[in-house]
Amino acid sequence: MIWDQTFVDLAPLARGFHLVTNEILAQAPDMTNCEVGLLHLFIQHTSASLAVNENADPDVRGDLERHFNVMVPERAPHYEHVMEGPDDMPAHIKNILIGPSLTLPVHHGQLALGTWQGIYLCEHRDQASGRRVVATLQGRW
Repeated sequence: MIWDQTFVDLAPLARGFHLVTNEILAQAPDMTNCEVGLLHLFIQHTSASLAVNENADPDVRGDLERHFNVMVPERAPHYEHVMEGPDDMPAHIKNILIGPSLTLPVHHGQLALGTWQGIYLCEHRDQASGRRVVATLQGRW
């Protein structure tokens, strides 16, 4: 059993749902010789999330952003945590709803994603800095 871990740095992105599969794989531990395993991804932020979803039609990402903005609105009168701006508390709620981590299967040196699946960075802040993801690979070589 082999373990490997690295940090993946993602450039700042606008608010929304962004396909980042290639960026993650370019910086993640080398899976080439991993016959079977798991790649665990954990984002070290409380106002962004990771998800797996549609990797082909960008309309899906726009629809998700619009839906989450309706579901978790800014400036709700019951928010007490408002010191960091109107997008901050909704960002924390969206992080809890979507989640900070993914565990993905590795098969014969590649992620075993479905044909139409990709990794999303779900950016919930208007002016976010770059994001850091801990990528941990566990597997049998």
